[in-house]
Amino acid sequence: MPPGFPDFRLGSVLATSFTATLTERHGDAVERIPTPQRLVDWLAVNGLDVDSCTTAQLDLARELREAIHAAATATALQDALPASAVQVINECSARGRATALLTPEGDRRWRVSGVEDALGVIAADAISLIAGERDGKFALCASPTCQAAFFDASQSRTRRWCDMNTCGNRQKKARFNQRRNPGSTR
Repeated sequence: MPPGFPDFRLGSVLATSFTATLTERHGDAVERIPTPQRLVDWLAVNGLDVDSCTTAQLDLARELREAIHAAATATALQDALPASAVQVINECSARGRATALLTPEGDRRWRVSGVEDALGVIAADAISLIAGERDGKFALCASPTCQAAFFDASQSRTRRWCDMNTCGNRQKKARFNQRRNPGSTR
């Protein structure tokens, strides 16, 4: 990754990895796609290679990210889906014209011609998850500064953290330090 930018949080679920381009939503928020080029980088890491991105396309990507986050959060809380989020997700899905390709190794790859196609793939993934078409459930990260919606496909469906290497470790370290230094307010 280029110096000066926070690392991407990558997971096995495209739509929720995309929402993780904004982290610590209830603390000091960390924007992981602050520039159009950074969105191009994130898309490439996720197999959705595009040549370029405009500021308007970055704005659309962030709008989709927030719509997916709102719908996933509502799903995790078993609340009604926000109509505005549903509209944005559906519009991005309809706008995209990506093609799924099968590789000789039996993997799926995407052929996209631009950012709108890539966002269409992400929106379609979100629709699949929110509609309950995949085995798993949405949950909210137990970190009070994060509370990201994530897709729990673990066997027990009892994951507490969006990412064990960040939020989980941070919370476990805080509990350990509190037990070791009971008078500390850290």
